[in-house]
Amino acid sequence: MSSRKNALATLLCAGLLSAGAAHAEVSGSITLTSDYLFRGVTQTDEKPALQGGVEWAHDSGFYVGTWGSSISWLSDSDPDISSQLELDGYVGFRGDFGDSGFGYDVGAVHYWYPGSYPAGFNKADTTELYAGVSWNILSARYSYAVTDLFGIPDSDGSSNLDVAVGWEFAPGWTLNGAVGKQWVAGSAGTATYAFWSAGVGKSFDNGFDIALDFNDNDLIGPDDTITLAVTKSF
Repeated sequence: MSSRKNALATLLCAGLLSAGAAHAEVSGSITLTSDYLFRGVTQTDEKPALQGGVEWAHDSGFYVGTWGSSISWLSDSDPDISSQLELDGYVGFRGDFGDSGFGYDVGAVHYWYPGSYPAGFNKADTTELYAGVSWNILSARYSYAVTDLFGIPDSDGSSNLDVAVGWEFAPGWTLNGAVGKQWVAGSAGTATYAFWSAGVGKSFDNGFDIALDFNDNDLIGPDDTITLAVTKSF
């Protein structure tokens, strides 16, 4: 069994064993965004995307979920690629360190890009392990790729660090900010870059959220982007 399958299987089995008869709940969301940015880089050539996901979370802290989005970056890079969809599956544990106010989150995620590819193409499918901590309005998450990173040859071992802040300055209103860095391993290490964002969000009692964000990165070229997203949670 491959290392990525071992990691996912271990987390899944451990979570199911700890689940017992305690309570669990299912939640989900649907989002329409003006541009899908992942780690500061557009996945839809600066065009709108439709996204959605669902998650099952257990009182023990174990959770499993899936999330998907329309994309175009693969077919934009090669017209012989038919993939127009990203599907993610993830599994993990989250909880608190006693009454300290600190939280933790560890798990694994697999990014899958279904479709047809030309012969010899290194598919973008990627598996990452992640670990995160949070305290009050602050959070940080470190991700480590156990496969090649989104189709970049010989890039397994790449990593990413995100640090974010979310401050509710008035009921339903939140100021958000984030900075991150993507390290690309192997011969493509020169592709390493930083990214950041800042914005404001509004939550409504009917389950709708609106977010307006400014995004940028230090890659070559004008990459600053303003995004508007509307989300319905259920």
